Amino acid sequence: MEQLIETANRLIQLVDKKFVRALYATINWKSRLIEIKGARGVGKTTLMLQKAYELQNQGAQVLYVSLDNAYFFRHKLVELADWYYKNGGKYLFIDEVHKYPQKEKGLDWSLEIKNIYDSYPNLIQIYSGSSILQLYKGSGDLSRRKVGYHLPGLSFREYLRLNGTLNFEAQSFEDVIENHNHLAMEIVEQVKVIPQFYEYIKGGYYPFYTEGIEYYYQRLNEVTNVILETDIPSVTDVNFETSLRLKRLLVLLTSSVPYAPNLTKLSEQLFIADYRTLLKYLNYLEKAGLINTLSANASGNQIMNKPDKIYLDNSNLMHAFSENNINKGTLRETFLFNQLKANHVITYPKNGDFLVDGKYTLEVGGKNKTNKQLIDIDNAFIAMDDIETGFGNRIPLWLFGFLY
Repeated sequence: MEQLIETANRLIQLVDKKFVRALYATINWKSRLIEIKGARGVGKTTLMLQKAYELQNQGAQVLYVSLDNAYFFRHKLVELADWYYKNGGKYLFIDEVHKYPQKEKGLDWSLEIKNIYDSYPNLIQIYSGSSILQLYKGSGDLSRRKVGYHLPGLSFREYLRLNGTLNFEAQSFEDVIENHNHLAMEIVEQVKVIPQFYEYIKGGYYPFYTEGIEYYYQRLNEVTNVILETDIPSVTDVNFETSLRLKRLLVLLTSSVPYAPNLTKLSEQLFIADYRTLLKYLNYLEKAGLINTLSANASGNQIMNKPDKIYLDNSNLMHAFSENNINKGTLRETFLFNQLKANHVITYPKNGDFLVDGKYTLEVGGKNKTNKQLIDIDNAFIAMDDIETGFGNRIPLWLFGFLY
């Protein structure tokens, strides 16, 4: 126990406090049960430690634990919570919940957290886990108790702020499309934005780029392997053979994104007899933050619906997986889809590339892109690459990186 507390205090005191994610200010930290999900590597642990540091400095009793710590090989989470509560504990930060080693059949991390919630009403729990928690069918029903948040990777705006290049407030989608010329002029007066944008596209989505860009793609490949070999199997019925199929599927998608899926062909290549199994695998990859699927319909059971297009989740993954075979048009679409989906519902329109919240049509292209495909469409805009400022319905592509 002493070692657990000592480790927690060391991590809290040493956390980087210079840069705080946008999500930090939107979380209601007074809620009794807070869930923070996000893909591996986007900064969930840092976010929790920063809040723990703030609370500790305010005099609150704070404890941070990661459930992959060896302490939990022998002890239950509820035992720790009981001891901590009786000793004046107020805030319990619980990291990597999907790695918790279950002690008894039916007693998983979700049931223990539920029991803690019900038994210790003055104890605030903040827990984090991979975005694949959406796939987890836990023993404890937390849906009526938790307040959930999703942490994406860095936006282009956050990347500039983390670099110390530009400090600029996030903008709503409506602000961007209505006031893009004014916003772009204000930003380009302060920074050479296009070179910075291309650097972000290559290696700025995951905060660990600050640890050394020369090892960034190697780290991304290692993170992907952990997701496929450890994270997904930890919350699903995926075995080793299926894990290999998921890797093979990701490779096939990487070679031709945006991929208009031919389910029959994909199933044959992966030796899968039932296309519903293939759709389930695609769902695993999407929930894990490795791909994004685009469909015309945003409602209903999406798991069993064939997507119209498949993208890698972000442009950095494109460079990590196929650096020498990147289509610039696909790169632009991947960036825009990634930045939009953080706070908006994105579907596939009859004309254009993306439909935002069922109202706004976006077409993506270079500086010579025309309005040809958007004629007679209301609320239609071009997200245009290679320009600093726009005009009319032509909006700089990079400016959509300021949405969060």
